[in-house]
Amino acid sequence: MIWRRKKRIKQEPWISEEDRLAVIEKSSKQVSRGVFFATIIIITSFLPVFMLTGQEGKLFHPLAFTKTFIMIVDAILVLTLAPVLISFFLKGKFRPENSNPVNRFLERLYEPVIRRVLRWRKTTLAINIIALLVSIPLIRSLGSEFMPPLDEQSILFMPVTLPDISNGEIKRILQVQDKIIMSVPEVDKVLGKAGRASSATDNSPISMIETIIMLKPKSEWRDGITKADIVNELDKKLQIPGVVNGWTQPIINRINMLATGIRTDVGIKVYGQSLDSIAAVSERVKAALEGTPGVTDLYVEPITGGKYLTINVRRADMARYGLNVDDVNQTVETALGGAPVSQTVEGRQRFAISVRLAQEYRNSVEQVRRIPLVSPGFGEVPLSAVADVAFEDGPPMITSENAILRGAVMFNVRDRDLGGTVEEAMAKINQQAGILPQGYFLEWSGQYENLIRGKRTLMLIAPIVLLIIFFSLYFAFKSLREAFFSLISIPFALIGGAYIIFFWGINLSVAVAVGFIALFGIAVETGIVMVIYLNDSMNQLIQLKGNSRETITRKDLEEYVVRGAAKRLRPKLMTVCTTLFGLVPILWATGVGTDVMKPIVLPVIGGVITSATHILLVTPLIFLMTKEYELRKHGKIEVYDAAH
Repeated sequence: MIWRRKKRIKQEPWISEEDRLAVIEKSSKQVSRGVFFATIIIITSFLPVFMLTGQEGKLFHPLAFTKTFIMIVDAILVLTLAPVLISFFLKGKFRPENSNPVNRFLERLYEPVIRRVLRWRKTTLAINIIALLVSIPLIRSLGSEFMPPLDEQSILFMPVTLPDISNGEIKRILQVQDKIIMSVPEVDKVLGKAGRASSATDNSPISMIETIIMLKPKSEWRDGITKADIVNELDKKLQIPGVVNGWTQPIINRINMLATGIRTDVGIKVYGQSLDSIAAVSERVKAALEGTPGVTDLYVEPITGGKYLTINVRRADMARYGLNVDDVNQTVETALGGAPVSQTVEGRQRFAISVRLAQEYRNSVEQVRRIPLVSPGFGEVPLSAVADVAFEDGPPMITSENAILRGAVMFNVRDRDLGGTVEEAMAKINQQAGILPQGYFLEWSGQYENLIRGKRTLMLIAPIVLLIIFFSLYFAFKSLREAFFSLISIPFALIGGAYIIFFWGINLSVAVAVGFIALFGIAVETGIVMVIYLNDSMNQLIQLKGNSRETITRKDLEEYVVRGAAKRLRPKLMTVCTTLFGLVPILWATGVGTDVMKPIVLPVIGGVITSATHILLVTPLIFLMTKEYELRKHGKIEVYDAAH
């Protein structure tokens, strides 16, 4: 006899097409409204980035526009395309959520933790509040800068020497410097230039040298050496008497000079009516700043010290020789400057031919004094017979802004944050008495000017953005309490951002502020999803037991809060994990631009971790405490219905 075992056929849950579409519609209404407003909040949080101007605006506007356009399309697709795609692809057999092994594993870890948190309420709240309070002094202890320095993989050496230096001497110094620079193993190429190029836009004096230093790939550098070490080594080797060294990078130097007129990190502009007084004030400012930690390459922009060859005619002597002023001026102009005598044609180009005395006949004051003049009655007479020829001191270059004469004291900042260095420098100058005479004033410029402008913009618009986010949450939930639940995740997101930038050693900058702005939207989005599911769980409790203190116990509230917090735990964690998995690789990235990206990414990574912890653990606790308060005071609980 053959026994055949009957197979037990398991009936999979089956619903009709009409019921399936009804479930999809209800679920879409439950989630899409919150996700839509979360997307609007992310867009709103980037308003401060759009308000940035100048260099920081040019850098971050593309990021803000790209993210905004993506979020707008995402908000539209959440309301329109997503439900349609779900109706097309979500067919066949349906399995309960707890049948997924990932969900079971996550809930097995999460449920004991949330129950313990709900039991130890005061301890949980105290830990979060203490962590938040500790982050405040951490933030205040951080340094500040305008933008994190971008490694251009090259160095610009800009020394300044005396204004009256000769062409031969500046050429010799340039050659000596290039030879010393090439002695450093990490240097690949050196190109130096003294004076200005053949351009009307380059007003560099002959006393200013620009040397571009190209470095070898980092794989060929000595072990353990950094770019800062290379700069320090070069600075020690290039200590030449009469030369003040200056170190920067080619691109940022051009940006600074075009934007602020200052070629160093920080410049103190001295305004007044007299060049001599401006020079005296600048020297007093320099003396006050000497020895300030972080201040390097300190020097005063030359206001005096230029040499001018003056020829003052003696009219009585000219009359004795039968000459006039025009005769002397024309002879001097031709002998020293040259006079056009003809023109040469080379293809379609034409060049004037000028004639003047050879170099050996005009390269000293004595030679100039011997320039011959033709007298009608005495023949040739030297220029010294009718004029006094001598060098006089004067300004090498006159600079003015807003119709006011200007000088400048310039310095770079190394081994310290920009904001802290400038604040200490300001305090030193303010402590010095008698630096500024009446009618003269100072203005801080350079990167510090950009720092103040960016900080002022962010401080002005940030409170407005938080207010807009709060009202967006209110319109999403139609409840001030629910809006508060989602908004409170923002300060707790700042905890992780503050801790990670503190331990990473990052200074506060516009890039860090943009990172925190991006964090706001992510934190609020996860908080909205949590509040939606907690309210959905409360709706289930009301449908089961009614909405009254006689039928609902504290144990029921706690049980359904745990159920609502654990519900859809996987998508909540996916929001966090996708952000982390997308940003963490940047921390180990190398190459040009990564030193600017890391300050943006770090606050997001740290803030996502702490905000997720707060939303998963503290938000359910606060939600439970408010529902218990409502039940105790009003005899019922208020529930937000996401479907309406």
